[in-house]
Amino acid sequence: MKPHFSIVVPARNEESTIAYVLREVCKLTDDLLVVDGHSTDRTAMVALNFGARVVKDNKRGKGDAVRVGLAEARHPIVVFIDADGSHDPNDIPRLVEPIANDEADLVMGSRMRGGSDELFATLPEAVRLAGSAVITLAINYRFGVRLTDYQNGFRAIRTEVGRVIGLKSNISTIEQEMAMRCLRLGYRVTEIAAHEYRRRDGVSKISPLTMGHKYVWNLLTGICVPRRAQPAFPISAETSVEIKRAAP
Repeated sequence: MKPHFSIVVPARNEESTIAYVLREVCKLTDDLLVVDGHSTDRTAMVALNFGARVVKDNKRGKGDAVRVGLAEARHPIVVFIDADGSHDPNDIPRLVEPIANDEADLVMGSRMRGGSDELFATLPEAVRLAGSAVITLAINYRFGVRLTDYQNGFRAIRTEVGRVIGLKSNISTIEQEMAMRCLRLGYRVTEIAAHEYRRRDGVSKISPLTMGHKYVWNLLTGICVPRRAQPAFPISAETSVEIKRAAP
């Protein structure tokens, strides 16, 4: 019996890489969902060939795709993995385990702990690393935690939590917003070591020069709010039972 977690793959024009990802993750779940950003290539067709459900986002960006994925997921845990082949699907059971064991509500893959083939190779990547370090320090200081990687799209979250925390980002700032909202609202956030490989084809769509100010604004709006001692929206008893059944 396959574990009760959904896998969501946000994708836009990833025809050359998404087959590699889906070939691996389709073995791990009975609810594989590709949120297509209105691709102009064969991304959606490739996804259908692997048995994935394909839904369209609202043309607003990755953050919008994440919210669509949360709304469409059929299981009490959602795993997000990028379509570029930079994440190791073998890490998915370790992402899910703390939630299934009722030890966490959000589990992030950490490139700082697991290593990365991308963050250190070029000047733009070095700038991204420096910016990520500043964001990490600010969030850790604000919420009194010691986590290392808030920007990684490779993560798992309780579906119910993802739906109620009020995510608003339309772009890739969704990752740090998700973590900050969970921390502010009293949910448990942890991380596992997860190695990041160089994307299998093409280049990253995130430019530190054009996107940097949006990350800063997202950070400021996320940390300049009071923190709750207890979860703002307690997990329902039905969800807790279903998640325990999903334990690997």
